[in-house]
Amino acid sequence: MSLTIEIHSFSYKKGGIPKDGTGNGGGFAFDCRGILNPGRIEEYKPQTGKDAAVQEYLETKTEMPRFLKLVQEMIAINIKNYLERNFEHLQINFGCTGGQHRSVYCAEKTAAFIREKYPQALVHVHHDEQPQLNKQSLS
Repeated sequence: MSLTIEIHSFSYKKGGIPKDGTGNGGGFAFDCRGILNPGRIEEYKPQTGKDAAVQEYLETKTEMPRFLKLVQEMIAINIKNYLERNFEHLQINFGCTGGQHRSVYCAEKTAAFIREKYPQALVHVHHDEQPQLNKQSLS
């Protein structure tokens, strides 16, 4: 058995924190609303957290790099422990207002971090409010 890590981006206003269907009762839920919202800037409104311009904004004009570093440090504790104990599932959720910019960015960057640091884990990303992104790779 291997550890499957399910990562969701979601909207607090629309769907709320995703339910965990595995019977584990949930996992991490991180609130990205404390980070400046690129969706309030006209040129970024139609874009998502997978678009290069939004990523650059989040990385250079907000506290996102610090936020993600702290998230990665925290989840690494559980991932390491879950792998050692042969757990099968962990859910990590990132929410923002609309589920389009900040949460999508966090979900993608966290998936990349986990895939690099823990290649033995299976990682699935679900963008609950942006289903068109679910088959695309991170830009």
